[in-house]
Amino acid sequence: MNTDLQTKAKPKFSKDYTLHLATIFLGFIIFGISENIKGPAIPRIQFDFRLDEMQIGTLLSLNALGYLIACSFTALLTRKIGIKWVSMAAFGSMAISGVFIFLSHSYPMFTASYFLMYIGNGMLEIGLAILAARIFVRNTGTMMNLSHFFYGISSTVAPMIASGLMTITVWNHTLDWRGMYLAMLMLSVLPMIPALMSKFPGDDLSETERVPLKQLVRDPALWLVVMILSFGVVSEMAVGGWLVNFLEKSYNWEPTAAAGMLSAFFLCFSAARLLLGPITDRIGFTLSIIILSALTGVCTFIAIFGGESYAFLFAAAGIGIAPIYPTVMALIAKRYPRESDTAITFIVTMMGIGSVIGNYAIGAITNGFKQMYGSETELGLLRGLQAGYGFIGLCAVLCSLFGIVLYRYLRVRKQLI
Repeated sequence: MNTDLQTKAKPKFSKDYTLHLATIFLGFIIFGISENIKGPAIPRIQFDFRLDEMQIGTLLSLNALGYLIACSFTALLTRKIGIKWVSMAAFGSMAISGVFIFLSHSYPMFTASYFLMYIGNGMLEIGLAILAARIFVRNTGTMMNLSHFFYGISSTVAPMIASGLMTITVWNHTLDWRGMYLAMLMLSVLPMIPALMSKFPGDDLSETERVPLKQLVRDPALWLVVMILSFGVVSEMAVGGWLVNFLEKSYNWEPTAAAGMLSAFFLCFSAARLLLGPITDRIGFTLSIIILSALTGVCTFIAIFGGESYAFLFAAAGIGIAPIYPTVMALIAKRYPRESDTAITFIVTMMGIGSVIGNYAIGAITNGFKQMYGSETELGLLRGLQAGYGFIGLCAVLCSLFGIVLYRYLRVRKQLI
């Protein structure tokens, strides 16, 4: 594969590289904050605007819509104005959306402001992935996992900070959810400072030096990566929505205990991203994906069918699934060094569509098995929850199986990464 871009971007701990790290690490912190402050705010937003559940659902669906729209133009915009200015635009639009949310006193204006925030959020996810792919050309797995560790930490603390901010009084005025959004989203200005002060590699490549998307999609490895990431992300993201529900309804756990297990999952998840990066660099990205996703699948199935005494394995599953997304990003960065912006945008867009289908499938499977065993019976509820959560474990296993196919494909061509 192409290596001159990697050589050209060889990182040293120079002033410029330090600014690169500050931009990426701060960017992932902002990304985690913007994604996860909505939890404590939603009930207050619903009360202030007198929204029903359907309107709240519509509001939250803007997340996916803004994300997919951002995916559709971020790579093109990167080629036109460069990743530096795309990053500035992403951070800037999120800061501006915070101002608009603060000034929103009607539901239509708030909806428009929220939509702008998620456009910026989607641009930021793609932009940070492209930026990291260009910068982290040595110890790529370690650095990718470390970057996403900052996302995990900020995601963990963001709801607690948001809850606290909403109760603070400044000049006899309680910040509430509007002030909280303003304060948290204005933090987006911080990573704009190192981004503005530094120059990023890859923006000077001409169109003739790049491989077009039409040629990229002919690469079977690209489609295998799409499948790996889609199943991996469904297995990762679905835990937050389904684990507490499973524990409360299957084992009659108290909400506090169930939430504690979810916190334990995220603790394992964050620790894995912090510690396992060097291992992925040492044994290879593809082999790491195979082993770690299989570990998650095994832990999940034992936790489901082994009974309540094995429930701790729900948390342990976070160890395996956590490195999948950053390790896939590292693999993309190494395999497509010149075309990382196009490849990442295409793969992440396909992943987004796959995630929507996957999460819908969990609900459909749960309801289907409930009806099969009796929707009004305890057995029906248990079997439905086991089947639905079992699909989460199955996604991890499928992630591993597609990893095996990718491993064999690359090994035959002597292109293992």
